[in-house]
Amino acid sequence: MKNLKLLLILLCAHTTFLVNDVCAQKSTSDDGELFKVAMAGFTFVNFNLEETLKMMKEVDVHYLCIKDFHLPLNSNDQQIADFHAKLASYDVTGYAVGPIYMKTKEEVDRGFDYAKRVGVKLIVGVPNHDLLPYVDQKVKEYDFKYAIHLHGPDIELYPNAEDIYSHVKDLDSRIGMCLDIGHDARDGRDPIADLKKYKDRVFDIHMKNTTAATKQGKTCEISRGIIDIPKFVKMLRKVKYSGACSLEYERNMKTPLAGIAESIGYFRGVIDATK
Repeated sequence: MKNLKLLLILLCAHTTFLVNDVCAQKSTSDDGELFKVAMAGFTFVNFNLEETLKMMKEVDVHYLCIKDFHLPLNSNDQQIADFHAKLASYDVTGYAVGPIYMKTKEEVDRGFDYAKRVGVKLIVGVPNHDLLPYVDQKVKEYDFKYAIHLHGPDIELYPNAEDIYSHVKDLDSRIGMCLDIGHDARDGRDPIADLKKYKDRVFDIHMKNTTAATKQGKTCEISRGIIDIPKFVKMLRKVKYSGACSLEYERNMKTPLAGIAESIGYFRGVIDATK
């Protein structure tokens, strides 16, 4: 497995000095899968929008989950239009917003109104438990999907996929989860089994890997951790997952491009090698 990983990294990593490589010529639409290769906006918390889009161009990724540090929740219509125009100039589409933390009904209202004005139909959110009935009402009102982000053992609220499912199973079927596979594994879960078990409620996926299946596990390039990414890709196909697989890269966050490139290159290498 280590040799396979190394081979895929060498063949498909989208580094800045390999932008003319055949792998770098593949666009997301050419991956031939139901799911999309994407980026989670939090990856770029230390960068402005222009810098973010330049890095996305380097690794040939065309879908972004929008964070509010790039497009504030109180943005007006012109600011939103300008934001979309900037994304379009880099051939990038904002497919969702979030994660958005929601601790009051007013914050739920603001999040749903924001998503509507931005023009997306998916919110990645973290609502307090007592707000779930209200989120249920808003989902029915707006006809949006709402994906609750899990955080592993670091935050008591929604630590894993099973916990999220236990809170949403009796709510509207449009309320589900953002399956963060690294955090799920760090909470002692098997993200591959959880994808299979909760497939009907998985609306978004955060791709990362971890060095250990414990709280002490550290996030790392998806090619280097304990999660079997080839097996995960096969499960994506088996359950016919059609959402985004967004790399959320949280290592070396002030100089992330090399790790992003390795992770995206490896992911696309796995996609090709497992067909």
